[in-house]
Amino acid sequence: MPISAVLIVKNEAHHLRECLDTLTWADEIVVLDAGSQDETCAIAREYTDNVSVNTDWQGFGVQRQRAEALASHEWILMVDADERVTPALQKSIQEAVQGGPAVFSLGRLSWCFGRFIRHSGWYPDWVARLYPKGQASYNAALVHEKLVVPDGLAVKRLSGDLLHYTYRDLRHYLEKSAHYAQAWSEQRAAQGKTATLASGFTHGLACFVKMYLLKAGFKDGKQGFLLALLSAHSTFNKYADLWIRTRTSPPHKR
Repeated sequence: MPISAVLIVKNEAHHLRECLDTLTWADEIVVLDAGSQDETCAIAREYTDNVSVNTDWQGFGVQRQRAEALASHEWILMVDADERVTPALQKSIQEAVQGGPAVFSLGRLSWCFGRFIRHSGWYPDWVARLYPKGQASYNAALVHEKLVVPDGLAVKRLSGDLLHYTYRDLRHYLEKSAHYAQAWSEQRAAQGKTATLASGFTHGLACFVKMYLLKAGFKDGKQGFLLALLSAHSTFNKYADLWIRTRTSPPHKR
């Protein structure tokens, strides 16, 4: 059964070639760019003629919907530029599509700050990425979009790792975290939700305890401790941004 490997990208020249090298076995590669200022599109065209650009950014969910609509085959494999399909996972994917329609989750193994993270609640990070076109699709969330699976369509897990090269450095982490916090708070505010700084603190503390202690982040060494702290900070920032957005007002004009 033919497979379309689908990617949404923006300014991913530093990642894209290594990602696409692990997808050359796919029957089709589809790349939807959001307006890159680097060599992303040029690199993509080395691997496929199916490269499109849409700069009308309405969030990750909508962009994935647009990208999957460009695929011409019966199965869609959604991959991010900072991910790599291992040979073992490739074999599992090719075997899985020979069966009946289903949604398949892939186990991600993330590399972060110098090591693969095998605890901290990060592994295996199951993500639903292989699905029959037209039978499942992404929602329209601004951030943390999800694949919507209709009732009656089974969800199964594949063997083999999807390697995930998360953050180049601390600055990249903080920039990405700030972007997600803003998108999350915008979405919550639009839904009429509010927050307090106290709720941000308690959620942040709970995040640290869960990652470092309950999810055995201490087994990931210094990287596990750093990730737990950074994740707690990111969690607090989401609620702080929502508090600022909904509970504060600009100064009165004089």
